[in-house]
Amino acid sequence: MTSDNAREADDAVPWLSEREQECWRAIATLATTLPAALDAQLRRDAGVNAFEYHVLAGLSEAPARTLVLSDLAALARGSLSRLSHALTRMERAGYVTRAACSEGSVRRIEATLTDAGLARLEAIAPGHVREVRRLVVDALTPEQLDALADASRAVNAAIAADPPEACTGDDA
Repeated sequence: MTSDNAREADDAVPWLSEREQECWRAIATLATTLPAALDAQLRRDAGVNAFEYHVLAGLSEAPARTLVLSDLAALARGSLSRLSHALTRMERAGYVTRAACSEGSVRRIEATLTDAGLARLEAIAPGHVREVRRLVVDALTPEQLDALADASRAVNAAIAADPPEACTGDDA
């Protein structure tokens, strides 16, 4: 690329203003530090990671505490590979079971939360809720919490409207 072409390409970039950069840095920091802090609390206090917690919680809210694996992976925001690894660990602990199911000619695998898994989730949830409250809910005014939720929904909608390419690697 010649220097003239580079300048033309550079001019086409809608660079962030100083204020927008400052806001973006705060958002990017939140997007990386909050999940890490919540994951650390769950690992320290309960011996599970945040992904596993979301799997347990998702199953607990599903009809008959059962979901098809592809739906569960989407709900927990992870790949099928990552979900498979997590379910293997949770099956060994007796928290979930996996079984084949058929709908017409379509064969799928479902995961079901066991009574032991529900009891485990119920034991973990209070500590997790306390940490969510400490780090987010109590750190903000009710108006700030509403504004953050509204902003998050807007960003999530923009992502859903044009989702990034699916990860093809193993993100376990």
